[in-house]
Amino acid sequence: MNTRFFAYLNRMKYIERWGLMHSTRKENISEHSQNTAVIAHALAIIENEIFGGSVDEYKTLFYAVYHETSEVLTGDLPTPIKYFNAEIRDAYKDLESHANQKLLSMLPETLSSRYAAFLNADTNSEEWLLVKAADTVSAYVKCLEELSFGNGEFKSAENSIRVKIEEIDHRAVRWFVENCLSAYKMTLDELE
Repeated sequence: MNTRFFAYLNRMKYIERWGLMHSTRKENISEHSQNTAVIAHALAIIENEIFGGSVDEYKTLFYAVYHETSEVLTGDLPTPIKYFNAEIRDAYKDLESHANQKLLSMLPETLSSRYAAFLNADTNSEEWLLVKAADTVSAYVKCLEELSFGNGEFKSAENSIRVKIEEIDHRAVRWFVENCLSAYKMTLDELE
């Protein structure tokens, strides 16, 4: 079998995010997935080590690594369209599910079952909740970056995403926001 699964995932670098907005620096879904994975993994560790939780850190990490894989087939649908109404949102979720199934079908069955656990994440789990929170924080970080470059195009997005973050009711997320997020506004010299 000549599997195309990994070659498709390699193409994540060609799918750009923020399609409706001017960006001073383009961001692709591969970069976004890596940043989201780092933040999600941190949230899981914070939950466990600071608050005594029992989140599966590795499941959280892998859910985050693969959370955008369907977009190599669907593209990145801009948020205002994706969440315009419940009908569009549900249809897009269905499309994402079909795209993931198509990707999984490109693997031998012995491998497909292992990857299915991450591409078809348990959306009711705390691990997935942390990934979705990290996804939002990652988008916020992009807004901060763009604003620091003087790109006012991201001001409205920064405001709306900040509100979303403030609405996330999770102690690890609050800890990350209070203790880590301000550093993303610093220059390299300030980080030193």
